[in-house]
Amino acid sequence: MNTTVFFTFCLIVLARITDVTLDTIRTVAIVQGRREFAAVLGFFEAVIYVSAIAKVLLNMNHPVYALAYGIGFASGTFLGITIEQYLAFGDQLATLVTHKGVAVANALRAAGYRFVDVKGHTADSDLTLVYVEVPRRQAQKLIREARTADDGCFCIVNDVRLAQSAARRGVSPGQTL
Repeated sequence: MNTTVFFTFCLIVLARITDVTLDTIRTVAIVQGRREFAAVLGFFEAVIYVSAIAKVLLNMNHPVYALAYGIGFASGTFLGITIEQYLAFGDQLATLVTHKGVAVANALRAAGYRFVDVKGHTADSDLTLVYVEVPRRQAQKLIREARTADDGCFCIVNDVRLAQSAARRGVSPGQTL
């Protein structure tokens, strides 16, 4: 493999890593309703993609470019997911199902979370549903804190898309939502 082919191979890999990473983050932005951000990412993704695919298709006499394309795609997928998880855009609604509602509520209140608790009854016992809206990057911390108060606490986490967060409405911890 000569220097030009090697250099082009590396450029194709880097281009695909970049455009697939942007695509992964753009897809999450679309799901979360972040239209402008998704559009900007889409523009750069498309320009890079067209450049990379053109280089591969116009140089089919170098099959190693197709290999570079695949390596870049796989690496970009991995990197895109990693970056998206690190950025953790958006809010989540955690529903905590517990038989120790008072203990969980006290622990969450002491930690500064805003929540709503709803008392419920099953055929076997009483339980409490605790609803907490948190930034996505804090969801795992919330679950750990809830499980400190009740290790049998069951957690369901959903992404929040259109709801206005309590913090943005000016609701302070401990205040009724």
